[in-house]
Formats: sequence, structure tokens, C-alpha cells
Amino acid sequence: QVQLVESGGGLVQPGGSLKLSCAASGRSFAMYSMGWYRQAPGKQREWVATLTSSGAPNYPDSVKGRFTISGSNVKKSVTLQMDSLKPEDTAVYYCNARDYELNHFWGQGTQVTVSS
Repeated sequence: QVQLVESGGGLVQPGGSLKLSCAASGRSFAMYSMGWYRQAPGKQREWVATLTSSGAPNYPDSVKGRFTISGSNVKKSVTLQMDSLKPEDTAVYYCNARDYELNHFWGQGTQVTVSS
């Protein structure tokens, strides 16, 4: 069974930066893609970033230009560099992985709080 573990969450001031990391453990093959989602209290889970199968990153407009995903779908490890953080970025961030059979795996989540 694939297990994803996130780390790097914490409290940061607006305009600050934070880096999240995610690594897969357990027996598994290379992933088709990996990415990040977030969920704030009372809101639905929102897509944040994807490392596509070709290795190219993809982002929604809400974080484009501020967040950077990197890593390797083969090594099953990704990071999310978050810059120019805003209070609205506050959420629990979840690592996601998708295998070649289109199964999805989720991490336990790590809290990111942007506040002064």
C-alpha cells in the first residue's frame, strides 16, 4: 500500500515563504503524477499544483507565480515551494499521488497558517 507523508507546515507571516515536502513509502511503482491540494475550514478541497507525467508543472491561477512544485514522479517525491504567502493560503495541505492505473493516494495533511 502506498503511503504519503507530508512535512514542512507551520505558521508564517503574510509575504513569507514555506516549503512543503512529500515522500512515498511502502512498495510502489513510479507515479503517473503527483501534486498538492488544500482544504480550509468550511471549504471544499482545492487543487494547488500538479507535477504532470511529462515533468511539467501545472497550477491554478490562485497560486500561479507564487508556488512552485518540483520533484520526481519516478522517485515519488515532491516539494511545494510557497512564496508571497497570503492569509487566504491558510489550509491543511495534502500531498496526492496518482499511479498508472489511475488510483489516487493521499497524505495525512500538514497545516499551513498564514497570519501576523
